[in-house]
Amino acid sequence: MSQDNPLRVGSVEFLPGQCGVVDLPVGSLTGYQPVTMHVHVRRGRQPGPVLLLTAGLHGDELIGVEILRRLLQTRNLRPIKGTLLVVPVVCMPAFLARSRYLPDRRDLNRLFPGSPEGSLGSRLAHAFVQEIVPHATHSIDFHGGAVGRPNLPQIRVSPGDPIAADLARAFAPPVVIETGLREGSLRAFLKSKDIPSLLFEGGEAFRISKEAVRVGLRGVYGVMRRLGMLPPLKSDEKASAATLFARSTSWVRAPQGGLFIPETDLGKAVQAGTRLGTIADPFGRYETTIHSEVEGLVIGVSREAHADEGDALFHLASLPGRSEEAGPRDEIVEHRDPVE
Repeated sequence: MSQDNPLRVGSVEFLPGQCGVVDLPVGSLTGYQPVTMHVHVRRGRQPGPVLLLTAGLHGDELIGVEILRRLLQTRNLRPIKGTLLVVPVVCMPAFLARSRYLPDRRDLNRLFPGSPEGSLGSRLAHAFVQEIVPHATHSIDFHGGAVGRPNLPQIRVSPGDPIAADLARAFAPPVVIETGLREGSLRAFLKSKDIPSLLFEGGEAFRISKEAVRVGLRGVYGVMRRLGMLPPLKSDEKASAATLFARSTSWVRAPQGGLFIPETDLGKAVQAGTRLGTIADPFGRYETTIHSEVEGLVIGVSREAHADEGDALFHLASLPGRSEEAGPRDEIVEHRDPVE
């Protein structure tokens, strides 16, 4: 699409320099309430990439909704080169129901590219794919951890996507992990269309973490600068924090059931043999110490005090020993046992 041509979302056209919000019709709920998707469009006067920012594919993951809400309120986006397409809540039915899933218990992030004659979720995915995705040149999709299992802010990229790996460096999260694609996910569909995409994970369901919001906002600005949509930072304004590129990740699981007492937290570096926590018999007969078997960084932890045998307690990213500045793409190694 030429920068001089109108960008059309639904029935609304946007010329360079124009901004607005479109309510895309999707369907209706049991009580005849219409289901729409709110799409914010901000076109710069100068040509550039079209960056798609999405959140709320899962209705209980609020961290991305807050990140995009704050982004839309900022004045730092004027003027920009290119276009921003921002969808703060992709799955409105799940968001309103305060649920991860659609009313029929389906996961929207397994229904792409959808169908105009399928379920409500399938129709929603189809509307998104038809009306929004064709405009995008790059994408960032925001997610959060599960209930009681927060994630350290991190970026996940698809295998064989060097452009996304470069954008991940610009995002500058604490950790970048290469993860396989899930059939029916938005990221898999974007990959099939050769659209470089980042998946942000941070915080937990139903909660808003100030730190995750800070990392997410800073990351969006970093990506926009790397794409030339915003002017570069002055040298004295550049962030000094390094990004770790994980060689692999693994879960530490409960060796038996009991009360879980953690002794480390998100963002903590651990060595092989580090004491991570304890599983205690609630009846006072024994305790079992949990140790790390690898050198790594804690990127996920359970906040649940109940633990059954086999429950995931800690998510560890192995440390490559080098920072982002020294990290070529081959330092990003495939993630094992994904829970995305």
